[in-house]
Amino acid sequence: MPAEWERHEATWLTWPHRLSDWPGRFAPIPWVYGEIVRKLAGGEIVRIVVPTRTHEGLARRALKKVGADTSRVELFRFPVDRGWNRDMGPIFVHERAKTAIARFRFSAWAKYPDWKKDDRVPERAAKALGLPVRPVVWNDRPVVMEGGAIDPNGRGSLLTTEECLLHPTVQVRNPGFTRADYEGLFRASLGVTNVLWLGAGIAGDDTHGHVDDLCRFVRPDTAVLCVEKNAGDANYRPLAENWERAQGMRLEDGSKLQVVPLPMPAPLVFSGQRLPASYANFYVGNAAVIVPTFNDAADRVALGTLADLFPDRPVVGIHALDLVWGLGTIHCLTRQEPAAG
Repeated sequence: MPAEWERHEATWLTWPHRLSDWPGRFAPIPWVYGEIVRKLAGGEIVRIVVPTRTHEGLARRALKKVGADTSRVELFRFPVDRGWNRDMGPIFVHERAKTAIARFRFSAWAKYPDWKKDDRVPERAAKALGLPVRPVVWNDRPVVMEGGAIDPNGRGSLLTTEECLLHPTVQVRNPGFTRADYEGLFRASLGVTNVLWLGAGIAGDDTHGHVDDLCRFVRPDTAVLCVEKNAGDANYRPLAENWERAQGMRLEDGSKLQVVPLPMPAPLVFSGQRLPASYANFYVGNAAVIVPTFNDAADRVALGTLADLFPDRPVVGIHALDLVWGLGTIHCLTRQEPAAG
């Protein structure tokens, strides 16, 4: 599984259509998507799933209004339940210098009942692109896995969390699976030889511990890890514990993982609910790194930190105060399709 910063053929999105994902705040969401597409289309194709002809028309009109390069946009009409592409979309891998899809199953984070349409998106994408599908099976069972639960460096190491994959009772994706099971199936399906286990994810995370709100590789030997300075915040202790763990982590070649602190924004609460606002939910495109911002003083620090780590492409903030009410932001919405190896 290539690293996200490696060359893309395309980025996949699903056009927003479900008002209940952003109750009371849906109106600005298509324009946020439009900005995401506008920034990405300068460097790669953007492949957008639309559930109906009506949504196809809405997407075309919105993208035209925001000035996106629509010649770089391809629309695919697939039935979907929701559309968080990072988790339900195809996970692309390199197989003998060609692209294939590692077919994990999707169960709506082992939490929601509406998932059967989303679960079929990888096959539909494979058929549209003419790519082979490799079902991921372990101990004779299809494996449930969301893309936001894992983050690879493209060299054999992968970040994940115990809270998401190993919790025995909460949002259990693969009942009975052990640490050794996950490490074995990652090796077999993704070419991962070294799994780096962090502890808990951030407060407000509806997925119960996705690593893409917490810690991300930015280079083969370097990761950013969120830190919280306020000792009274719910994130303070789990992030401090993860920082301690990361200091002793080794990469696939035995070298030490380099860890760079990434700030957290001040807590965001809407309608009495803590939201999973995190700068770690950035996305690395060919033409730009796009980063969620929250009208927070830490926005500048986060953008500056990531700009230093990605000197080869611009780092751009995308306003995400409305987007995060859907309990996810930019990385949750996007899925990279790597260029053929």
